[in-house]
Amino acid sequence: MSSVLERALGLLELLSQQGEGMDLSGLAAQLDIPPSATHRLLADLVRLGYVRQTRGHGDYVLTTKMIAMGLSYLSKTGLVDVAQPLLNRLADTSGELVRLSVVDGERLTWVARAQGARQGLRYDPDMGSDAHLSCSSSGWAWLATLSDDDALALMAKQGLGQPSDFGPNAPNSLQAALMAIQQTRQLGYSLTCETYAVGLSALSAPVRLAGQAAMGVLTIAGPSARFTPERMQALAPELMATAEQLAALSGASPFFSLSQNSTAPAESGRPSAAGHGRKPIYAP
Repeated sequence: MSSVLERALGLLELLSQQGEGMDLSGLAAQLDIPPSATHRLLADLVRLGYVRQTRGHGDYVLTTKMIAMGLSYLSKTGLVDVAQPLLNRLADTSGELVRLSVVDGERLTWVARAQGARQGLRYDPDMGSDAHLSCSSSGWAWLATLSDDDALALMAKQGLGQPSDFGPNAPNSLQAALMAIQQTRQLGYSLTCETYAVGLSALSAPVRLAGQAAMGVLTIAGPSARFTPERMQALAPELMATAEQLAALSGASPFFSLSQNSTAPAESGRPSAAGHGRKPIYAP
């Protein structure tokens, strides 16, 4: 990292992954920034209200200022108003977690959710994180709407999600991931079992208008012991129907229009020739 802006954003992104905070030396080492420069940046971020220093051991943590900014932005786009009723209904039907991710350039970011599990184990991850494209159900559903070449390029740029870092069934090569994406393209939806995290299954469908690239992905996820392949296949028609409804309503939110004008590779109707470990988060 060279510029002050890059370093400051790098600090914010790293702290967003550290719920309990991180000390000065750890931040400097992770970002390969001299400790003195790291301290100056942190002092500015503290002064501006984006970071605070915890008492006792002096770790740095994010404040809620960035969260408030993100929520404010989403409320102004109308995204939650458009999507939430549909997410709630699908969560009630499935009895599992339903999430909406949106395409933003070369990233797929989870932005809204509805929890359908009322008892037993509940998959309950943090919002605002990006899907790892090579091993997530959401990633496969999005990449299936692109050409094979574009899908491979995006996965290669982000890096392959290894089974040791994600789920035991994560594809161990780009070609294996591409085969899963091609199958997703044929089905119209993706189905994964322990590819993204141990004990996690997920079902995803792209949110897209006919002939256009996907603007987002709708996903149902839950514990593999309960959310079996048979259960996922039974829910696939309802998931796809909800994704179509969400696409039809997308004009009510400028957020989706912005995603359509992003810098992601253009959608192709035909295939062409061609991190950190993710752990499941469950609550009783």
